[in-house]
Amino acid sequence: MLLFGCVQQQATQPSSPPSVVSPSDARNPTSARCHWNTQPQGYLPDPICTPGAIIATATVQEICVSGYSATVRDVSEKTKKEVYAEYGITNRSAGEYEIDHLIPLCIGGSNDVINLFPEPATPTPGFHQKDVLETCYCRLVCKGKLPLAEAQNRIKDNWTTWYNQIKDGCE
Repeated sequence: MLLFGCVQQQATQPSSPPSVVSPSDARNPTSARCHWNTQPQGYLPDPICTPGAIIATATVQEICVSGYSATVRDVSEKTKKEVYAEYGITNRSAGEYEIDHLIPLCIGGSNDVINLFPEPATPTPGFHQKDVLETCYCRLVCKGKLPLAEAQNRIKDNWTTWYNQIKDGCE
């Protein structure tokens, strides 16, 4: 069973559309249905296309078992291509983007397409920096220092803000 992330998020969105920018010249805005929301700290996925989703039945006991993410990771190449297309990315270089889970698997994120987005490596913070935050939050959740739902919501709402708070250390 999936629990979809931001059911009420549309009601809290500003009345004007988010700023639309391209992290890459490879982007084709005429074919893009989804757009990045720019923040002073970096790029966030389109909150309508990628509101985030979790596996509602996932428990801390399950996700904290070594290797959990590998047992639930299931995103096909077809799905990845669809996600790139939704964001108007028609060509890319190796390492320029990765299809990322907005809410990471290690804290109960889902493989549902509404939890996936093409995350650029640059500008920073990009996918490398988000990986650092994900590792930190997985560790804190499993140590009982951060409630699971809070970790999910922090990353979903604006992961770049939280990355900037932990970039000098996770604890």
